[in-house]
Amino acid sequence: MSDTPKDPRRRHSAPVVDGPGKAASRAMLRAVGFTDEDFVKPQVGIASTWSNLTPCNSHIDELAERASAGADGAGGKGVIFNTITISDGIANGTEGMKYSLVSREVIADSIETVAGCEGFDGLVAIGGCDKNMPGCLMGLARLNRPSVFVYGGTILPGAGHTDIVSVFEAMGAYSRGDLDLIEVKQIEETAIPGPGSCGGMYTANTMASAIEALGMSLPGSSAQNAVSQAKRDDCEAAGAAVLELLERDIKPSDIMTREAFENAITVVIALGGSTNAVLHLIAMASTIGVELSLEDFTTLGKRVPVLADLRPSGHYMMSELVEIGGIQPLMKTLLEAGLLHGDCLTVTGRTLAENLAGVAPYPEGQAIIAPLEAPLKAESHLRILYGNLAPEGAVAKITGKEGTRFSGTARVFGSEEEAQARINDGSVVAGDVVVIRYEGPKGGPGMREMLTPTSAIMGRGLGNDVALITDGRFSGGSHGFVVGHISPEAFDGGPLALLEDGDVITIDAEADTIEVGLSNEELMRRRAAWRQPSPRYTRGVLAKYARAVSSASTGAVTDQAD
Repeated sequence: MSDTPKDPRRRHSAPVVDGPGKAASRAMLRAVGFTDEDFVKPQVGIASTWSNLTPCNSHIDELAERASAGADGAGGKGVIFNTITISDGIANGTEGMKYSLVSREVIADSIETVAGCEGFDGLVAIGGCDKNMPGCLMGLARLNRPSVFVYGGTILPGAGHTDIVSVFEAMGAYSRGDLDLIEVKQIEETAIPGPGSCGGMYTANTMASAIEALGMSLPGSSAQNAVSQAKRDDCEAAGAAVLELLERDIKPSDIMTREAFENAITVVIALGGSTNAVLHLIAMASTIGVELSLEDFTTLGKRVPVLADLRPSGHYMMSELVEIGGIQPLMKTLLEAGLLHGDCLTVTGRTLAENLAGVAPYPEGQAIIAPLEAPLKAESHLRILYGNLAPEGAVAKITGKEGTRFSGTARVFGSEEEAQARINDGSVVAGDVVVIRYEGPKGGPGMREMLTPTSAIMGRGLGNDVALITDGRFSGGSHGFVVGHISPEAFDGGPLALLEDGDVITIDAEADTIEVGLSNEELMRRRAAWRQPSPRYTRGVLAKYARAVSSASTGAVTDQAD
């Protein structure tokens, strides 16, 4: 095979397959279906998170085939490869959940590793469960090759308008005696009807919406049912779109700008999205080299209202938002109000404003998205709190339904399991502030989500009477008076490590403060007596993660720039 003129679209694949010296590479690829014609096409890697271990990802094998077909049809050569997924819904409340946030880094590492090794010119990444999305985007950002992200889509509601959070809260109701085991089993058997990511504005739907607002997925990708022709078509279009991006040399760094991240934050706030968006957007921005901090969520939050009445705090599911048009009409409303940057480039090759130009408004009479002039909450539900308990910041999701201020006495636990046991047996009572520490990025390690204890609190009817604070995280399905991401974390000697039962803790979501009623002298006395606990893991991926991970306040990334 003779050398061919260099095709600028093939700057990564040409060194792998062109010329007489690459006969061995071509021989390997012929065995997996390449022909002579394929070797002169741009190669598009299709990063699939398919797995049958979770409904969020169980259909993504078909979607990856569709994306590959789309790339082939547009003149490229699609090559499918897999990366991992874990299931938060299965692992929550167990030691295994410590691997959840770690999986974000593994996904990013594996996409970078495969594409960097094999010389793909462009990429499509398809994600389903929570960490898939930021993990995929971080991998694409590191490579900075023309790329499109595709969301696997939302699940349909279960019987009686139930979902996975309904099951977690049913377990809390059982422990209080409000449901019997037969009733719990009925919810368990019918809440998850098939493929797709958790159905409320939990972390998966939050991050999918944020990525569409960021410009890294095609319009509408974030609001499609997992099992639908629309989602299959979205994947084919994504594969084809990469070829257009290659033609125009549009890369993630051209799209993932500071203004685009502000758009993503704005849409997350308007949708009432998950606290995990704070962690993940900061991590994604760090990866692409954009400065983004906790303060940006506060600044934008002062002018962006909450408009979506979506679960967990609201009533509706993502599939119902899909029925009325998804997030595109909301984004157009925000754009027309001057709350979005319309000149941001997107993976269509057009600007956000151009993508939204022909979008119709929501139908009359819909109750899912409130009008701008009558928001559900005038300012953001995502509150960044500071104080003597969180000198580097903490993240709360306060919708207002749980009030804006809570003061109570600390009940201190060294792990999620300890707290869960005391919630279940009724030891936690009204007026308590449940403190769960040593669950941060290093201390856990892995920064587990506290969905099981928050669901137990709600299930026991204590949602308005008990607060919970932690250096861990929360599921997008958590609600109530909860504060997470407390930094510095307890393992690093943060003030959370110094708390004792009976300390008075005050959380103020209007002043954005979280304080313990102790003098500086008392805190210094306790600090002098504190000793860092031994690492819970000394070998393996959790140990490596604990040694490499940054603070939650900087996104809990493992490849932070020097």
